Amino acid sequence: MTDDMNRAREKQQYKMHGGHAAVKLCHWMQQSLLKGRPCYKEEFYGIRSHRCLQMTPVVNQCSHNCLFCWRVQGFEGKVEKWSEPEAMLDSCIEEQRKLVSGFGGDERCSREMWKEAREPRQVAISLSGEPTLYPYLGDFIELCHRRGMTTFLVTNGTYPEVLEKLYPLPTQLYVTVAAPNVEVYKRLCVPRQQDGWERLMRTLELFPSLDTRTVIRHTLVKGWNMGWEDDYARLDSIADPLFIEPKGYVFVGDSRRRMHMDNMPSHTDIVEFSRRLGERLGMDMLKERKDSRVLVLGSDDHQLRIPGS
Repeated sequence: MTDDMNRAREKQQYKMHGGHAAVKLCHWMQQSLLKGRPCYKEEFYGIRSHRCLQMTPVVNQCSHNCLFCWRVQGFEGKVEKWSEPEAMLDSCIEEQRKLVSGFGGDERCSREMWKEAREPRQVAISLSGEPTLYPYLGDFIELCHRRGMTTFLVTNGTYPEVLEKLYPLPTQLYVTVAAPNVEVYKRLCVPRQQDGWERLMRTLELFPSLDTRTVIRHTLVKGWNMGWEDDYARLDSIADPLFIEPKGYVFVGDSRRRMHMDNMPSHTDIVEFSRRLGERLGMDMLKERKDSRVLVLGSDDHQLRIPGS
């Protein structure tokens, strides 16, 4: 990782471990602690926003250079030595405790919630890069579960061979499908693999066999990948997920170098897309969150909540 990238990540308050892993406070953790406004994942699935550890085991490697990605890009180099899961998890938790330390003295933050924020019970494996490149991912997930933490893994689906062998599976597995066809995929996701689309299709075909909660996320960028509901429905039918999350692109972070404010769809745009997609799939709009421009489609809202959350 170059010094320039290190400085860029430090400016955005990433805390690194081992040169390949990182943790960063989620915007919604801060909102939850200070204003009582939780992440949409708390409203949809029941996880506690202020107890969520947003991290990545692979901060600087990805098989995509998505134009809409808000993360710092510039993927290069190879990891010389991968950290063991326990050392990585302990380090990420310790760094998060440092990041939330200042909230303890803020009168807007309850002492109880601050103490809970220091003891994460949910791990979002999604911050940056492609997490399925971490060679000990199954061991890491198993460690999180053994410590009583739920796990959400977000992947771009270009490593189906990893998902096929992954054990244990995360509590909830997301695959981002940000294009309705290969032409849009190449322009918007900018794959670094020649067979990226074919790999994603293999993941969608694998999805129904995975014994965990599965979600397809459609990151929607106005002027780029909206519409094509028939094509999206065909892909979603292959994957047969428990839920589908149509979510609007937000003009933040590094994506501002490549996108424009006009590329942000309104919540009404997301609702209309979701309605049309749901009609094709026989799915209902179960919940929505206007300020996050996101909905969740499914067949039964009683399935939304994570057991035990």
